[in-house]
Amino acid sequence: MKRMFGKGLLALALKGAGVVTVAAAVSAIAMSAQAATMTEGLVENYASAMKTAANSQDINRVANLVSDEALISLSRRGKSTSLDKDGYLNLLQSSWNQTSNYQYDIQVEDVVTSGTQAKANVRTVESWVKDGKQVTFVTSSRVTLTVSTGNAVLLRAVSQVTIN
Repeated sequence: MKRMFGKGLLALALKGAGVVTVAAAVSAIAMSAQAATMTEGLVENYASAMKTAANSQDINRVANLVSDEALISLSRRGKSTSLDKDGYLNLLQSSWNQTSNYQYDIQVEDVVTSGTQAKANVRTVESWVKDGKQVTFVTSSRVTLTVSTGNAVLLRAVSQVTIN
């Protein structure tokens, strides 16, 4: 018990405090550790941070903006695939390594927040040069963001990709 709760709760339990008191203290600790409420400001911060991270091609910063439980579904011309966080990050890193002049923009609309999550429509435009040719990907997504360590992170995305 000492390792889990520290000296304060251990001392409280040893002084003959009832199970109810210890349970109330543990409950208070658990409540303070719960995630913060999602806000539109957190969603805006997410979009700004993702734009900065992608444009600087900082895979670690992008990784911090994607939940470990993320599921990203991509569709193009009737074909679909689903990626977890590692698959998404590997695809992104591979794309960056094979291209030059990468540019990323993101727009978030129709944000609806509830508790620790937000749903939104997201449009991203990515462009780069590969083999001397300019390529532009436009992705329209319905995303779910969740709060993690006080910040919004991507939890789910259902995306339609268009190549221009």
